[in-house]
Amino acid sequence: MKVKLLISLFSFLLLLVACSEQQSHTAPAVHDRDSASMMTSYGVNTLISDSGVIKYRIVTERWDVNTIKNPPRWTFEKGIFMEQFDQQFHIEGYIQADSAWYYDQQKLWELRGRVYIRNVNGLIFRSEELFWDGIKHEFYSHKFSRVVTPERTMEGTYFRSDEHMTHYEVTNSVGSFQATDMEPEPAQPATPVQPAAGGAPAKPDTAKVEVPVRKAATRHKATQKPDFRP
Repeated sequence: MKVKLLISLFSFLLLLVACSEQQSHTAPAVHDRDSASMMTSYGVNTLISDSGVIKYRIVTERWDVNTIKNPPRWTFEKGIFMEQFDQQFHIEGYIQADSAWYYDQQKLWELRGRVYIRNVNGLIFRSEELFWDGIKHEFYSHKFSRVVTPERTMEGTYFRSDEHMTHYEVTNSVGSFQATDMEPEPAQPATPVQPAAGGAPAKPDTAKVEVPVRKAATRHKATQKPDFRP
């Protein structure tokens, strides 16, 4: 009887010890290593220099730098505002977008959302997408784009331009022009027939009359020179 009592007491003590042991609760391992940014900054207002000369100002609510993702990138998911300066630190233009990614190895900017560009010469560009290739030194977009200059307005579903936006093309485009550009030129009045001397029958005037012809469409080129270099 005593043996059974001792065995029961010993089993009870073992149960108490087992219940009193603390267990650590750990989260599962993170296998996707590239999901974490190497650097995250908030409320950024910084100047960026190129060859020792200040070229840009970047203003953003959040800036993530990830060097593990393939390809490595800077991420501006809260929007971005960027100014460009000349050598005298005068503003030449600015770019704004709802979100942006910069692939530093390819020197490629990808701008999404409400993309807006304006320069000091009055050129305005709007679209939902814009790529800025720092190697080829050009802008391009496969979305509907609108280009407004002091002289004209162009719209189309494909846009490509040099970095200065002095030469650009818009395909599948429509545009607005001055009304006088589309009006035909007035016809010249006919010359009255004069009677010939000596009673001979009068000959009609054979002078040529210009027929108004609609002006041929020309390829438009901008005259502004913004210099947006990443």
